[in-house]
Amino acid sequence: MAIHLIRHGETALNAARVLQAPDTPLSENGLDQAARLGARLADEGITRILSSDYARARMTAEAIAATTGIAIEQTPLLRERNFGDLRGRAYADLGFDPFHGDYAPPNGESWTVFHERVDRAWVHVTAAGAETRGHLAVVTHGLVCGSVVDRIVEAGEQDAAAGYGWMNTSLTVLDATPPWTVRLFNCAAHLDHAEAKGPA
Repeated sequence: MAIHLIRHGETALNAARVLQAPDTPLSENGLDQAARLGARLADEGITRILSSDYARARMTAEAIAATTGIAIEQTPLLRERNFGDLRGRAYADLGFDPFHGDYAPPNGESWTVFHERVDRAWVHVTAAGAETRGHLAVVTHGLVCGSVVDRIVEAGEQDAAAGYGWMNTSLTVLDATPPWTVRLFNCAAHLDHAEAKGPA
């Protein structure tokens, strides 16, 4: 059994570099990306799907469910970091880096609080994996993927150096048991060549 860690498909606000609200849906491009991912995973032995309950992750998970016939289990533990009052604002208009290690957004999550939640999410994921026959798909968000790979799993030097440049619908495959070694990292081979070359 392996854990398939997946970032959601593209949204219009992704493309516009805007901090997103929970109900942001996939764009037409994002829906196409999700459909391609679903086709890629159709015969990969996925037997369980966990997803963030945010719209963009849920819609991505639905594309996997459509090709595998597996029901989606949603959990708020897999949500993107909460940027509170910054949601809806463009990065370029902020005048500062909202991802800086010491910055805590008003009415949002500090990095410490966010990482603690990701730790709880990982306990949930690994418990689900332990009782699953077949592969587990986990559909979440870029910062969640980064938190897992940077802090929890055993990643190679290239993986660890990649930072938070997670491509939309990218697939990272992890061993199901500690140290949860990375088998495949941030792969979007199911997308067109031009899309798959770098972070979205």
